[in-house]
Amino acid sequence: MFQGAYTALVTPFTTAGSVDYARLKNLIELQIEAGVDGITPVGTTGESPTLDMAEHKKVIEVSVETVHGRIQVVAGTGANSTAEAVELTEHAIKVGADATLQVTPYYNKPNQEGLIRHFSKVADLGLPVVLYNVPGRAGQEIAVETVVKLRSHPKILAIKEAAGSVERVCRILNSCSITVLSGDDALTLPMMIVGAKGVVSVASNVAPKAIAEMVHFALNGNWEEARKLHMNYYGLMADLFLDTNPIPVKAAMAMMGLIEEVYRLPLSPLGPRLKEKLLETLAHLKLIKS
Repeated sequence: MFQGAYTALVTPFTTAGSVDYARLKNLIELQIEAGVDGITPVGTTGESPTLDMAEHKKVIEVSVETVHGRIQVVAGTGANSTAEAVELTEHAIKVGADATLQVTPYYNKPNQEGLIRHFSKVADLGLPVVLYNVPGRAGQEIAVETVVKLRSHPKILAIKEAAGSVERVCRILNSCSITVLSGDDALTLPMMIVGAKGVVSVASNVAPKAIAEMVHFALNGNWEEARKLHMNYYGLMADLFLDTNPIPVKAAMAMMGLIEEVYRLPLSPLGPRLKEKLLETLAHLKLIKS
C-alpha cells in the first residue's frame, strides 16, 4: 500500500498566528502537481504539538477534502496519550484519510509492552497504520523485536524510520515483512538500496518534483538517475536541518513566497547566519532568484 514520496506537510499560519487554510490548500495542489504519492499532514513538520485538537482535526479534514482521492493522505494522529491518539484516528477515519502515521509516544517513555498495547489499540480501529520511529524526538526507539510483534496486526503495515540508521532498516527487513519508509531525506536513497520503499520527506515541501523523481527512479531500479538527484539536492536536504525541523523548511518556503514565516512558540525563527546559508542553497538550486 505504501511506496513513493510522501510530503511531511508544513502547517502554514497567518501573520496573526492562526492556521492559514487557504495556503494549506494551495500547498497541497502544488504537491499533487509535482507528482508526489501522498501527504502527511499534522506530523512533526506540521507542528502538531502546538495545534489544538480542533485545529488538528480540521487540518486533516481540509487535507482530505482538497486531495479528493488524487493521492494518499496519511494523517498524523499520534500522541503520547493513547486516548488522544484514538480520538484523532477516529476523526481521520470519519473524514476519509487513507492511513495514520503513529509516532512513538514521547516524554512519558512507555516500555516496549506499553508500545505494543498503544499501537495495537489504534490499529484496532481499522485504519492502516504507519509506525513512526523517531528516538531523537520521542526519547526511545521502537525495538526491532517490537516492530516484528506489531507487524502481526493486520493493520500495521509500514514504519517510518527516522533513527538515522540504514543498519536498523536492514535488521527490520531481515526480521519481518513490513514496508519501510525513510524518515531522513539524506538517507532515503541508501535506505531504498537495502529495501525501503520511499520517504516521508521534509525536503519535498520545497522541491517536491525532484524528491518524487528521485524516489520513482529508485523504485524502478534506475539507480544512477536517482543518485544524481540525491547528490544534487543533498545540500538542501542537509540545510533543512540546520535548526530544529520545521524551522528551516518554513524559512525556505517563506523565501520562495509559499507561506508566511510564522511559527508557534516555543519554535522561533531561523537566525541570520543560518538563513543566509539556506538562501544560498535555494538560489544555487534555482528554487529562488539569485
